[in-house]
Amino acid sequence: MRFKFIRTMGITIAAMGLMVLSLPTFATAHDVAAEIEKIRLATERFNDVKVALAEGYIPAPPGECISAASEGLPPAWGGMGIHYINPALLKITATAPRVDGMSTHTDFMNPAILLYQPQADGSLALVGAENLVFMNAWHMAGHQAPPSFAGRIWDTMADNSSTTQDEAHVFEPHHDQHVYFKKMANPKDQLNPFSPNVSCEHYT
Repeated sequence: MRFKFIRTMGITIAAMGLMVLSLPTFATAHDVAAEIEKIRLATERFNDVKVALAEGYIPAPPGECISAASEGLPPAWGGMGIHYINPALLKITATAPRVDGMSTHTDFMNPAILLYQPQADGSLALVGAENLVFMNAWHMAGHQAPPSFAGRIWDTMADNSSTTQDEAHVFEPHHDQHVYFKKMANPKDQLNPFSPNVSCEHYT
């Protein structure tokens, strides 16, 4: 969720100029767009935030709207919006001093987190979905590398002890992946942590 990036998008590792290892990718941007559209349709009912609440989603603590600017990042990156988490899907085991859980949930047809953008009239608009796996639980399940989606390795979020900023946003270290629904010229950009199409302008 927040947000100095230890592992980021589209990584290519070059070893001493002798070998280049590229992460797997879908053959075309069309394939990525198709996967995103499946998720959008699967979560369409959550356009009404009351449905999300009825199905167990709640605002993630502290319930704020997250933008790149609020994280000290370039404002042009846009925002994430307000995260609504499903504690059951995340298998939350503790909320203090930090949120912890046993989630290894990676199914975007039933995402553990919904992303909402505040509107001028005070309502919320669904703008995306997210999944999160806690690093300890993920490793205990036998995984060595973070999960991936559409050829993109998920971001790794953990606090940097050299700063005072809560870069994991009161969560224990985790891997997460955002998926934004508004179409962009390159659909792969809809998988970045922030979207330029999401704003916290009307957040109060």
